Amino acid sequence: QVQLVESGGGLVQPGGSLRLSCVASGSILSINLMAWYRQAPGNQRELVAQISSDVAARYTDSAKGRFTISRDNAKNTVYLQMNTLKAEDTAVYYCFADLFAAQGMDAIRRVNWGQGTQVTVSS
Repeated sequence: QVQLVESGGGLVQPGGSLRLSCVASGSILSINLMAWYRQAPGNQRELVAQISSDVAARYTDSAKGRFTISRDNAKNTVYLQMNTLKAEDTAVYYCFADLFAAQGMDAIRRVNWGQGTQVTVSS
């Protein structure tokens, strides 16, 4: 079994900052891509930022210049530093991991999602 657990969400004023964390645990052999998605009420889930195993990062236009994604491979953890937050950043933020997990003697490729953490930007 593999689990992704996010933390760090909360209520912040416009212009403020938050740092999200996501820890992957379980029978993990290696993690390829890790990413953050978000879903606002009434909207589809959308990609915010992603980072490869060699720490190459990509951002959507809404995140560029304000958000920074990073990862600690030794801790199976991905972070999202969010600065200059805006009301339109309000959403549930989900962690995503494309990984290989052990299943008996086999290595199984899996896609995992966290349960989500709420980020609310409001004065």
